[in-house]
Amino acid sequence: MKGKNIIFYAVLTALAAVIISCESKDRLYIYNWTYYTPDSIIEKFEEEYNVRVVYDEFASNEEMYAKLISMNREGILGWITRLFGRQYDVVFPSKDYVPIMIRQGMLERIDRSKMKNLANIDPSVLVRADYDPQMDYSVPYFYGAAGIIVNTARVSGFERSWSIFARSEISGRMTMLDDLREVLGGALSYLGYSVNTVNPEQVAAAAELINNSWKPNLVKFDADAFAKGYANGDFWVVHGYPESIYEEIIDNEQLLKDTIFFIPDEGGPSYIDNMVILKGSNNVNLAHLFIDFIHRPEIYAEFADAFGLPATVNMPARTYKTGYSFYSAEDLLRTELVQDLGANLDIYTNAWFNSIRVGN
Repeated sequence: MKGKNIIFYAVLTALAAVIISCESKDRLYIYNWTYYTPDSIIEKFEEEYNVRVVYDEFASNEEMYAKLISMNREGILGWITRLFGRQYDVVFPSKDYVPIMIRQGMLERIDRSKMKNLANIDPSVLVRADYDPQMDYSVPYFYGAAGIIVNTARVSGFERSWSIFARSEISGRMTMLDDLREVLGGALSYLGYSVNTVNPEQVAAAAELINNSWKPNLVKFDADAFAKGYANGDFWVVHGYPESIYEEIIDNEQLLKDTIFFIPDEGGPSYIDNMVILKGSNNVNLAHLFIDFIHRPEIYAEFADAFGLPATVNMPARTYKTGYSFYSAEDLLRTELVQDLGANLDIYTNAWFNSIRVGN
């Protein structure tokens, strides 16, 4: 029986090697946030370098990280995941996940000699990227923040505040992100606390606010379909990313006119999303080319214009931008970057899963 198992695994492994070799030749495997790199940019990269990009999406850092960890799992389950899953090359984690991935040896070191466009990155962003300020393992992609999107044709008389989620008269027409740091961060900011506090009493107070004042008015916590729900009129107020909304409503002139996005006056969490190359990538050189391609000024401006974003990371791209931006880089000054909390993250996960999301 043991001999038969060895033969079985050998045949499957050989078959997988053939499949992977066929798929990975001249292909770049990317794992990125939903609505985050325009198809036009992917197509230009494919044409210039005569390659094919295989592009998968995730809705949260937790989803991304869990999938990558599963691919590194020991034993038969890990082997099956690696056999039939993507062997990703370039991934887009946020600021608080990059140091985790560095510590766990998940990332290839960046060869800066292969990327001439890194000089375009705003030094002030690198100062904030204290987790990897020399870009040894990561290259900043975008510095931004989630916020609140409102259909002003449906909702009026509101303050630019997190308190909008306490308005019971629009109960059943609102959603918040299914993201523990974003939602708890918003509540902490509203209460005057840091989005990175490790004080259990402050986090508990934020969870109580969400449970008692905000959650009763929400349809759901949603990081996947909030933009589609907003675009089709199911939701009038959503907590989310403006690029997701913009992609869904760009062709609806009236809804675009009626839509506003704001970062609440109390502040909130902000993020730096990054491009990293996974350890064991089959296409390290191609991955470097892709990252450098993104930071060409005209390409970065195309990315920002496609989603109504400011060119926060790439300085020369600001002169190439021609489109609308939902907010300005100055609006980010009242936000606070989400930090890697190490073991103290348990304070947040316990509040989220044992209180806020319990029963959902």
